[in-house]
Amino acid sequence: MKNQLIFENIIKKKIPANIIYQDEKITAFKDIQPKAPIHILIVPNFFMASLNDINKENKWIMAHMFYIAVKIAKKNKINEEGYRIVINCNKNGGQEINYLHMHLLGGEKLKSFS
Repeated sequence: MKNQLIFENIIKKKIPANIIYQDEKITAFKDIQPKAPIHILIVPNFFMASLNDINKENKWIMAHMFYIAVKIAKKNKINEEGYRIVINCNKNGGQEINYLHMHLLGGEKLKSFS
């Protein structure tokens, strides 16, 4: 998997990104290789390699990430027609960057998994 530095540098604004939301806990920005008209990445502002790093002490971050994803979906007016949230975990799960991140996809009818 690719190095986590790219997300760390986006969070710290050391490299340019189209950040659409940021607070003390998470950062959300447009994916530079979108798979849908709306493709937002939502990442914690602290390093976690994957979902496997969720534990009793940090589980709150997932609730916050989902909460912000829904707020972004509503702001982009994709909440009524629908959207998809994807979190890949490790190589076989499709995770390309070694940093926990959530994909918010919408703005068109998305392909089915079946």
